[in-house]
Order: sequence, then C-alpha cells, then structure tokens
Amino acid sequence: MVFNKMYLGLLGAVSTSLQAAERPNIVIIYTDDMGIGDLSCYNSGWVMTPNIDRLAANGLKFNHYYTASPVSSPSRVSLTTGMFPTEWGVNTFLHDRKGNANCEQLDYLDTSAPSVARTLKEVGYSTAHIGKWHMGGGRDVDDAPQIPRYGFDEYVSTYESPDADKLITASNWIWSKQDSIKRWERTGYFVDKALDFLSRHKGTPCFVNLWPDDMHDPWIPQTKFFDNKKSWTSKPNFVAVLQEYDRQIGRFIAGLEKLGMLENTLIIFTSDNGALPTFEQVRTNGLRGSKVSLYEGGVRMPFIISWPKKIKGGEIENESVLSSVDLYPSLCAITGAKMPKGFNYSGEDMSKALLGVKELRRHKDLMWDFGRNRFFGRPPQLHHQSPHLAIRRGDYKLLINSDRSRLELYDVKKDPNETTNIADKYPELCKQLSDKVINWYFTKRKVRQ
Repeated sequence: MVFNKMYLGLLGAVSTSLQAAERPNIVIIYTDDMGIGDLSCYNSGWVMTPNIDRLAANGLKFNHYYTASPVSSPSRVSLTTGMFPTEWGVNTFLHDRKGNANCEQLDYLDTSAPSVARTLKEVGYSTAHIGKWHMGGGRDVDDAPQIPRYGFDEYVSTYESPDADKLITASNWIWSKQDSIKRWERTGYFVDKALDFLSRHKGTPCFVNLWPDDMHDPWIPQTKFFDNKKSWTSKPNFVAVLQEYDRQIGRFIAGLEKLGMLENTLIIFTSDNGALPTFEQVRTNGLRGSKVSLYEGGVRMPFIISWPKKIKGGEIENESVLSSVDLYPSLCAITGAKMPKGFNYSGEDMSKALLGVKELRRHKDLMWDFGRNRFFGRPPQLHHQSPHLAIRRGDYKLLINSDRSRLELYDVKKDPNETTNIADKYPELCKQLSDKVINWYFTKRKVRQ
C-alpha cells in the first residue's frame, strides 16, 4: 500500500481536543456469516456486490482482518469488549441454558465487562444497537441484562436478545412466516431504523451498531421459498439474498448522503465469522475452513473502512494484521475516548492503519479458542475441522489442542490456504507459541461454575 504524505499528520488532528460536533459518527455494519469471498471487491467475480464495492472504492480495504471467533456470540463479545471472548466465558453461540452449560459457557455477557458504546457515551456520543444482538437473551435465558446496560440509548433487536422487536419475532423463534417484517425485508428494516436514529441526532456524534442477520441462512428471497426448505441453503437463494443485502447497504449510504452526514461518518463493514455452507470454498476465496473452524476460512474476514472526510479512497492495506479486538482501542484513539482501567485488553490501537496513515506491525499475538468438547459445532468435512486453540504471531499461525495433540504450524503469508504443516521445521517457535496459547487457555478462560 502506498501512503500519501498529506495524511501523516492526521492523528494529530483527531485527538482528545476534538469537540463533540467534530467527532465522526461511527457505524459498524456487522454482517452475519459473510465469507471473505462473498464480496466482488475480494473475489474473482462469481457474485457481484456493487454497492459494497463502492464503499471499498471510497475507503480502505484490508486483506488481513481477523474475527476473534468463528461463531457469532463470542465474535460480538470481542468487538464490544476489546478482549478475547474466552476471557468472558462466551465460547460459542449463546443458546439455551443446557446448551450453554454443555459448552462450558455463561448465559450472557457480564455487564461488568468494558463496552465500546458505554465508553463513547462518556465523550458525548448518542448510541444505538440495531439488529442482531446475540450476547445474551432468547430461548430459555430470561434473565439476561437489557441492552441499555451495555451503554446503548436505543435498540432494536432480534430473537437472540433480552427484548426482541415483535415485528420480527411473531413466534418463539428467530424468524417465522408470521413476522410482520418478512425474512427478506429485515435488512431494509434495520437500515430504516439506523437512518431514523441518525436523523434524530444530527448535531451530536452517533455510534451505531448496524448488525443485520443477513447473510445467515435460511436464505429466503421471497414468499414462494418459505415452504421450499431444500432451497434455503442453495447457491441461487444465497445470491438473491446477497443482491438484496448489497442493495440495502447502498440505500443506507445514500441515506447518509441525503442527510448530509456521509462526509463525517466512519463506516466499518465486516463480518462476525466465516461462511457455511461454503459452496466448495468459493465463499472463503479458497481458504481452508469455514464457520466453526479456526482455519483461515473461519476467521479471516472482509474488512472495509470509509470516512470520506479523513480516509483517502481506493487504497488496499495488505500488511497490517487487524482483529475485532482492536476496534475498541482504535476507536477510542480516534475519538479521544478513554478505555476503562483495570482490564488486560487483548486488542491494540491500530488507528493509524485504519485511517490509512501508516502500515502497522502488531505487538500482541492473536489467540483463539473454539471447539473444546464434543458439544461444539464442526464443519462437515474433516479437512476443515481445526484443533480448538490457535495463535498468530507475525506471519506464523499455530493450531493445537489443549492436550497438546494435533500440532500444526503455517506461514499464512506464504501459505494462506494452510496446506503445508511446517511444525517439524520450527520446533522452538512451536514450543513458544503452544506454551503461550495453552497457558492462556487454562489461566484466562472464564468457566461456567
């Protein structure tokens, strides 16, 4: 990536001295189950996403962004807290109490955890959560804390939350034919809610979680597919739903422009975890793994950031390695907010990379924990089923089980598809990385009592 010198002094202008009116609006579009190959600005053209592509063309696209988990709930916890989700006792998707106990996890995110929304409120942000929550509530978990406890002024949420919107939850399930807002209308509904919130808070900076539940299956593009269950995970249905999703993202951007807010709105577009089904890995760009796997296809995600007022468009960042745990400290650095003390944050300030000022080499290792026992989901093919721990340092990524079985080491810069296990060539590095991730797993994890 080539950086323009005119941007080198940018962070000096984005400092704690910013007045509230100067701070950018921040919108995090957290797509559900979108693989890195689902966007035409990343793939070879098997499916087209022109509106999201324009967001990338007018912003900065990263090729090495990782989610902290290959499933929904822990991924969302990592973004919210800036910490690895295992340390908050959320290890897989939150479901009923028995299922949570089987996976040795808590029923919801502890409200004592740091929260990016709560922190931004302290420097004058109005805050809203719109869309999928999935950090507690739903099914038989009826004591999950309400969403405002995490720092949100307003919210609209789906079934997997403590207070679901009745227009999209007519039944006691994630969706149904009886919902007033139909399955294929949900992203548009969330876009409308986000634009309404932003329009009512012009003049004050806003932080909005726009977290749709597309592209999660079932893919139901219109009424005639409700009763055709065989089509719900088919490629034609997927493409139709993705096209509508892309259209709605375009409508959101057009709405911001109409409100006169686009220029000073920082938009982050990414996904919570990898794709499944992968259609023979086309949705992962050929990367090994998928949702519920710690191989690259499960955790390496698309990532686009746009802020027309500050970020030069059309750039591609191919060096800096980012993670969902970095967003909290980076947004604090950009806005001048102060992260709560007393926590050992997993993420680091990558704001210079996010703003296109400077490529950064991260200082902290990335670590993952998923699949510790038989109750966790697995990809259908054995080749894509990973060990349950992973750590990346520099270009090297090690995978191992906590009993030290299945040691695997890959140079993911030279071998992004993780085809050649080079553990035998680097015994000392393997010992260092495996000792660290296993020690972290046993000492930092919060286990359900």
